[in-house]
Formats: sequence, C-alpha cells, structure tokens
Amino acid sequence: MLPLLIASQIREADAYTIANEPISSVNLMERASKAFVGWFINHFPDKKQTIAVYCGTGNNGGDGLAIARILCGHGYCNIAVKITRFSDKASDDFNVNLQILKETKIVISEIKPNSKPSEEKAELIIDAMLGSGLNKPLAGDYKIWVEYLNSLQKIVVAVDVPTGFYTDGEITNDATILKADLVITFQQPKLNFLLPDSAPYIACWEAVKIGLSEDFINSVDTPYFFIEEKDARKLIKTRHKFSNKGTYGHALIIAGKDETMGAALLSSSACAHTGAGLTTACIPRSGLVALNSSMPEVMAIVRDENKAADIDWDKFNTIGIGPGLGKGPDALELLKAIFNNYKKPVVIDADALNILAENKTLLKNIPEGSILTPHMKEFDRLFGSHANWGQRLHTAREKAAEYNINIVLKNDYTITATPNGRLYFNSTSNAAMATGGMGDVLTGIITSLLAQKYSPQDACILGIYIHGKAGDELALPNRMHVVLPTKIIAQLPLTMAKLKA
Repeated sequence: MLPLLIASQIREADAYTIANEPISSVNLMERASKAFVGWFINHFPDKKQTIAVYCGTGNNGGDGLAIARILCGHGYCNIAVKITRFSDKASDDFNVNLQILKETKIVISEIKPNSKPSEEKAELIIDAMLGSGLNKPLAGDYKIWVEYLNSLQKIVVAVDVPTGFYTDGEITNDATILKADLVITFQQPKLNFLLPDSAPYIACWEAVKIGLSEDFINSVDTPYFFIEEKDARKLIKTRHKFSNKGTYGHALIIAGKDETMGAALLSSSACAHTGAGLTTACIPRSGLVALNSSMPEVMAIVRDENKAADIDWDKFNTIGIGPGLGKGPDALELLKAIFNNYKKPVVIDADALNILAENKTLLKNIPEGSILTPHMKEFDRLFGSHANWGQRLHTAREKAAEYNINIVLKNDYTITATPNGRLYFNSTSNAAMATGGMGDVLTGIITSLLAQKYSPQDACILGIYIHGKAGDELALPNRMHVVLPTKIIAQLPLTMAKLKA
C-alpha cells in the first residue's frame, strides 16, 4: 500500500533523499523536471504548439524554468516564460535555473506587482507559479492573475499542483484556484486529489516517479494509504483443491420490497459471483419468482412482516442488509433483530443506513467490525452535515474508532475508514459505473468476502478494488460510456481470476 503524505511530509522526503542518496536539491529538481517532460511530450506531441510557462520564484517556479529549458531541448520552439515576480524573495534553485535558462533562446519576461494581465496568446499554459507549500488562500496579484487565466479557458497543465490548490486540509467553496486540465504531480498523488472537492479544479492527474526515498516514504507515520493492484493480489485467496461450498461460507442478503426487487437481485447475484459458497436472499414473497428465474443458485427466505424471529441467524457466516429494503416498521425490526441476535460483522447499506440515521441510538448496537457503506448524503444523514470532504475524512476516522466499525465512504476513490484510524483510498473505477445499482453490487461483493472469512478490513479493501477493477476492464478498453451493474457482476469471476494469476 502506498502511504500518502501531506505537504510537510513530502518536504521531509525531499530533504531525506537529498541528504541520503545523496543528491543536490537542484539536481533533484532537474530529475523531477525531466520526469514531467517525459510524460508531457508523449501526450502533447505537437512541437509547434505555443506554450506559456508561468513561474513563481520558489521551487515550483524553478521546476517550471527547468521544464521550459528541457522542452526546448526536445524541439518545442514556441515557448515563452513568464515570471510572476510578486516579491523580492526567490529560492536558490530558482535562481540557478534562471541563470541557465538565460543562456537559451527562450523569451523570458517578468510580471511585476500591480500589473494588469496582458493578452495571453499561447495555446497551452504550464502552471508553475505556486507549489505544494501553499497554506493560505490566494490574494492580491496571484488571485488577480489566476482569475484572469481561468477566464481564458486555455489548456492548462500544472506542475505538481495547480496554483492555489491545497494538497491537504479543507478546500473551501470560495477558493481561488487555477483550473488544470492535467496535473503532472511528483512521486505520488496528493491527498486532496482523491477527494471530490478537487473536481472543479483538476480534470485529470498523473503521478510521475522522481526517485524520492521509498524507504523513507514507507517509514512515515500517516493514516492515509492508496490501494494498488499489488495490494489486491496479496489479499485475494486461492481456491484450493478438495474445497467445497461449505469452505466458502454462507451469506444472507436481506433486501428488496415489492417495487425494489432489483436491488435484492443485484446484491444477491454479486454475492454469489464473488464466490460465497452459499447465498440466501431474504426477500418478500412477491420477489420469489424473479429470484428463482434469474438466479437459481441463490436460495430464499420469504420475508413477511415481523418474520425476523423465524430466521436461524447462527447458520450464516455473515449478513448484508439494506438494498431496496425500505424504511418501514418491519425493516426496523429486522435491523434490531440482527443487532440483538447476531454478533459477527455485518454489512449495512442503503435503506438500513437510513434507518440508522433515523434511530441513531442503534449505532452503539452495531456488531463490532461491521461495515457501513454510505454515499455522501447517507453519510451526512448518519453523522451530520459537512461543508467539505476534508471534514468527512475527520468524521469517518472518528466514528469508525468510536463504534469499532469500518466505514466505506463511496466516491471516485472510495475510502475505507477502519477502527484503527486508517483511511484507505481505492484506485479503481470510472465514470461509466455511475449508474443505479452499483452500490447494491458492492454490498453483495463485500458480504461475499466476509462469508469467505476475509477480515472486515480486507473485505472492504479487496471488495471495493475488484468492483472498480471489473468496471475498468469493461469500460476502459472499449471506451464504453455506461457499464451496467449486471455486466459488472458477470465480470467479477474473471477479474478475480486475473488478480490471482
């Protein structure tokens, strides 16, 4: 798992690498700039394109100066460098790269304080004004120039982070940030890249390795981790010879009403396709024909009002509850019955989460290690309103520890908050998966993994990963605009097999 570092820790990683590789800071800057250019030239191959490189006078600006020079060496001949000289301060590495750049034919100009923005004719802007060290909102000249550049609607490629963007901490709604079509960031994604608050400012990002010490990064005390394919490969279990359906557990899915049986079918099917040895769906009588005709592999418990007392809870290795369940008195009684009679971890989703939100005293009765899978609105109904995703991260850590549960906070980089205070960000999924029923599928996947005796944390991390990976395998190679949940379900066994290969 890739530890995700906040800005101060990234600076410590820089310093450690400089001292222990050893390498000079200006040579590390050169290495970073070459990594940036290597990615840039493969995706912007038109060497005749006009490029304006806006550089501050700190190390981010030093990167920009080096990038302009290296691009020129690769034949990009229409480059202009514009230095935002808004103070007398400049870093040593900026000054070194400025002297080197002056020996080239690149046109260099300076933007002075209080100067009015002049017409920018370049087709593409490289933003290297302010880097990851920003700790206060933009004001004055930087604010004016960023607002001007945003008004041009040019292609913008940011060096490491867009000017005005906080790499960690809360992003406010009124922040002034240069909107980037692409951010080529150094070594690893910045924490706030992975939160929906970044969406108005970052269309796409790419992390390029610059040789920072991996040993140091892995030693840093951080609660934030990014899940990669190698992590999923380590977690997924082999299905051994002489195993049988009893080996892989018995999962119970409590879901569906007369008008929402689709949710029950999706979650039950996903549970079976992910490998639970036995899957039973607790559904209303009206859904029995649909279940038997669409998923003969799934057994049924017919659920009438107040049927909870007749369920033999002990026969199930785990339970998933909520998709399409409704919020009526019978659903509330079912949830109470689980909390009173079942002490193993359960998966709580959708309507079951909304029941909890309306009956918050039940939160303390959730079995230890259980998994809540809310989207943003469900999360806020459970734990109160939040102004931004930075606040939600704080609450997720706090509540996961308080109730000794795992919270799966769904978004593009779905986050798992664990009782030990860690937050795991998923790296798979795509916008084609943004369709109704995907959450029901995820509930079935995680429930299945719990039934197969994965730990709750591993069930979350692996379940979220394979859910998104199946969507990526379907959507990305074929450039599909939409991928339906049923297609994801059918892909799950193949996705898991590939990870185990």
